[in-house]
Amino acid sequence: MRSSLILLLLGIVLLGAPPALGQIRIKDIADVEGVRANQLVGYGLVVGLNGTGDKLTNAVFTRETLIAMLERLGVNTRDQVTQLQTKNVAAVMVTAELPAFARSGSRIDVAVSALGDATNLTGGTLLVTPLLGADGQVYSVAQGALATGAISARGTAASVTRGVPTSGKIANGATVEREIAFKLDGMNGLRLGLRNPDLTTARRIAEAINHTVGPIARATDPRTVALDLSGRDAVDVLARIEDLRVQPDNAAIVVIEEASGTVVMGANVRISTVAIAQGNLTIRVTETPEVSQPGAFSGGTTTTVNRTQIQIDEQRDRKLGVLEGSVTLRDLVASLNALGVGPRDLISILQSIKAAGALQAELEVR
Repeated sequence: MRSSLILLLLGIVLLGAPPALGQIRIKDIADVEGVRANQLVGYGLVVGLNGTGDKLTNAVFTRETLIAMLERLGVNTRDQVTQLQTKNVAAVMVTAELPAFARSGSRIDVAVSALGDATNLTGGTLLVTPLLGADGQVYSVAQGALATGAISARGTAASVTRGVPTSGKIANGATVEREIAFKLDGMNGLRLGLRNPDLTTARRIAEAINHTVGPIARATDPRTVALDLSGRDAVDVLARIEDLRVQPDNAAIVVIEEASGTVVMGANVRISTVAIAQGNLTIRVTETPEVSQPGAFSGGTTTTVNRTQIQIDEQRDRKLGVLEGSVTLRDLVASLNALGVGPRDLISILQSIKAAGALQAELEVR
C-alpha cells in the first residue's frame, strides 16, 4: 500500500512538472538595455623583438613614434634620425572591451596587432598605451608582455608558420582608469532586448515574468519586453527573472553558404509534396603520353605517342525521389541522403524547391 501511494504521488509530480526540454534561461536569449560593453582602441609601441620589428625606413610612423617617446624620456635623437636602424620595435594597434559596471582599478584583457611590416611580435613588450573610447576620452591604460601563441621558423629554402605571429594578447593587460556611469538602482523601467527577435518568444518571456514576479512585463515588439519597475528594486527583479526558463520559437529558415558549401536548416522547415531527381553528366578526359623507342641499330628516332582515354558517367543509378507534404527536417535529410546528395548538390536542390514554391521557409544565401 505504502509503495503504491509513493509511486502514485511521484507520477502526479512528474505529470504536473512542466517539460524542461528545449527551455532556455532568459539571461541567455535577452540582454538588458543599457548594460553593454564599450570598445576601446589605442596606438602604441612593442619593444624587445628579436629583429622581427618594423623597418624604420619603410614605417615612418614607427620611427616618429620612437623618436617622440625617447624625447619624452630625455633622449634627443633628432640629429641621428638617419642612424636609427633598429628592428626590435613595432607599431601596434591595441584594442579592448570595457565591460559594463567596470570599476576604476579593475583589469581587462587587451589584443595587440601589428600596424607596420613587423613579421613577428613574439617575445615583445607593449609600452604604456592609453586606450580611448568613441568619445575620445582615456578609459584605461595598457602595458605588459605579449603572448602570441604562434610559431614561426624560416630557413633559406623553406619556412613554417603556425598561427598568426603578428597579433597577440595580454591577459589583464590594461587597468581601468575611468568608469562609465550607469545605475540600475532607482530606475522605474527597463527593457529586455531579444538577441533573436520573435513575437512568440517575447510573449513567452513576458508571461513567465508576470507569473513569477507579478504583472510588470509587456512585449512591445518582436525584440523588446518592457518592465515596469515602479516601487520595485531593479537589481532584485533582474536577479529573479534571469534564471526563468522559456521555450524560444524560431522562424523557418534555411541558410546557405555557397563559398564553403555549408547548409543549415532550422527545425521548423517544412517541404510540400515534391518529386526530386538529381544527377549530373560527367565527362573525364585523361591524357597519358607514351614513349615509343625504336629497336637497336634500326636508325629510327624516339617519339612520344599520345594516349587519350575518355570516360562518361551519366549517373544512371540516381533515381527520382518523392517527398510527401509537410515533410519534417529529419525526413528531408533522410530522403536526400538516400539519393546520395552531397552539400553542393543540396544547395541546388533547395534553390529549385524554393523556386517551385514547395519550400515553406525563408531561403537565405550568403
